[in-house]
Amino acid sequence: MKKRILTGDRPTGPLHLGHYVGSVMNRVRLQNEYETFIIIADVQALTTNFEHPEKLKQDVYNVALDNLACGIDPKISTIFIQSLIPEIAELTIYYSMFVSVNLLSHNPTIKTEAKQHGFEHRKTYGFLGYPVSQAADITFCRAHLVPVGSDQLPHIELTRRIVRRFNELYEPVLVEPEPLISSVPRLMGLDGNAKMSKSLGNCINLIDSPKVVAEQISKAITDPARIHATDPGHPDVCNIFSYQKVFNPDFIKELEENCKKGAIGCVACKKILINVINELLAPIQQKRAEYEKDLSVVNDIINQGTKRAKQEAELTMELVRKAIKIDYQI
Repeated sequence: MKKRILTGDRPTGPLHLGHYVGSVMNRVRLQNEYETFIIIADVQALTTNFEHPEKLKQDVYNVALDNLACGIDPKISTIFIQSLIPEIAELTIYYSMFVSVNLLSHNPTIKTEAKQHGFEHRKTYGFLGYPVSQAADITFCRAHLVPVGSDQLPHIELTRRIVRRFNELYEPVLVEPEPLISSVPRLMGLDGNAKMSKSLGNCINLIDSPKVVAEQISKAITDPARIHATDPGHPDVCNIFSYQKVFNPDFIKELEENCKKGAIGCVACKKILINVINELLAPIQQKRAEYEKDLSVVNDIINQGTKRAKQEAELTMELVRKAIKIDYQI
């Protein structure tokens, strides 16, 4: 039997370049080597969007469409919706019995996201506990590998701790997963101050038109010490140069040399990046448009994937309930 990958996204809008380099590229690349489960984590999306559930259905479609457009093959990868797998919620409850509030409060990712969303002094139960839910997402299918960005490492380590604790307390029925870090562990936002995020408005979405891409990149932060195009640049402190390294690696040496000697200005460098990004997005958007012509196909993919995930969840929960001695029937 192939080893398994669990990966996925919270549906809070279309996916952006940070998602693409952080995990989507890995899941596309590895889907032929591993049995791949891709979760659309709609329940977790409500941790920060509970006041706007009306957006959730379209965002679920956005995540599915973007994954398919990037190259996920539904014949070999399982795309499913979190809320339609009740066993995940059940597993979350069991884990929450032995995960302390103190441990969750000190999770660095939780701290960062709480600050980002203004939740520092008003964390909800769901927001504080979503790493426990995420642990259930990963372990319900007994995944061996989880492709993540570097900011998600604390969550994976918590999952590993939960698995070890469960197996020690009860029976060793759960798989302890390993993280797989992308070659681009974190893509900074265009403002250069934080990782790429829709809520911060510092991102390029996979569905953005060439005009929007150009506008976003044109206003991005570059070398703050550079005044004139002929001034020697400092690519090591330029956010645009960090994008060039990711998306234009074949020409990075030439760009670096020209920047340092003032042979290329920031505007010209941005224009090169705009063309590179638009060339990357064009086939993705074309494939997405094909799926959008008939959403019944996407519905079938999601329904079949959810059915497959449900079967796996039921098998895991048989093991879990037996291990914690609540497999009785009355």
